[in-house]
Parts: sequence; C-alpha cells; structure tokens
Amino acid sequence: MNESPTPHPLKQRLGGRNLYLVGMMASGKSSTGRPLAEQLSYGFVDTDSVIEQLAGQPIPKVFSEEGEEGFRTMESQVLNAIGQRHSLVVATGGGIVSKPENWGVLHQGIVIWLNPGRKELLRRLNADSGNRPLLQTEDPEEAFDCLFAERLPLYSEADLHVEVGEESPHQVAERIVMALPGLIQTEGAQSVPQTTGE
Repeated sequence: MNESPTPHPLKQRLGGRNLYLVGMMASGKSSTGRPLAEQLSYGFVDTDSVIEQLAGQPIPKVFSEEGEEGFRTMESQVLNAIGQRHSLVVATGGGIVSKPENWGVLHQGIVIWLNPGRKELLRRLNADSGNRPLLQTEDPEEAFDCLFAERLPLYSEADLHVEVGEESPHQVAERIVMALPGLIQTEGAQSVPQTTGE
C-alpha cells in the first residue's frame, strides 16, 4: 500500500491559509500553482477554469456575451466561494485585483505576485493572443501597456513579489516555498511586501 506523502513542514505553519497567485495574463499563475500546491500538499484551483465550468463555455465567450463587467461579477462570486475553503493554491485571473471588494478575500490568505516583466509577458501573449479578450484590439501591445500600468499599483499590494526569469514553473514554485517562512515570520510586525528576484 502506498503511504501518503509527508506534508511539507510549512503546511502547518500556514495554518490552512490560501495562497493567491496574482499577476498579468500569461505570468504563469496556473503552471506555477500546480507544482506549488503539490509541494505544500495543498489543493489547486484556477478561478478561470471554475468560471468556465459554471458558465459552460470558454472565457472569451463569457466576455463576448456578458461583457467585462459581467465576467468580473462572476469572478468575484467564484473568489468568495473559494475564500470559504482552506489549504488551496489559487491561480486568479489577471484582473481580479481591479475590484476593491476582492481584496477582502485575497488578504485573508497570502497574495503572491508573479511578474515575468513586460518583455517576457508580451512574448508569451503574442503566442497566445487569440485567447485574450482584452487584447482583441488593433494595437494589442498598447492595450497590454494600459492594463499593465493600471494594475501595477494593485499587484504591488501583494505580500510577496516574485520576479520570474527563465526558470521552469517547478523552480518558481520552489522559490516561493523558500520565501514563505520569512514572510510568515514578519507577519504581526508592520511588514513590507517582500521581493524575491532571480
């Protein structure tokens, strides 16, 4: 009989708090979230996937039928439901930070901003532009820059800022696991958001 893997020592210290991955579209939240959840013996949830399941259609279709406001309302409802659960790594949509009420849920857990930087994000998005409703414009790069500028101060409110380089998602997850103990220790004091570079 297979023995279940020993939970990571951090799991107990986290006390069941959810880890919320935020960042621009294509920043690697889903691909990093899965190995991160695995390392911590946490569950993994992708808010976009939950919305697609509830709506019975892909995100671009939800956008075209409900508009961005309708999508954001669904997103907030999904986040509230996830916030009732514990011990989850949650990959969020890029714009989840834009609704102030969402921060009430996000701050109940630990918010981790994945930031590959503008150049790398644009490279990734050029390869996947058809699935990004907010970039369906004549000048996707300009649309991206507007969104990035608008969201940057909001992402900066995250508890942990992870600058992502050319590492694999597993390596990024490992860096997050290594940074979490220091973050947990500084809680209670007036902590400043931490950054972990390459």
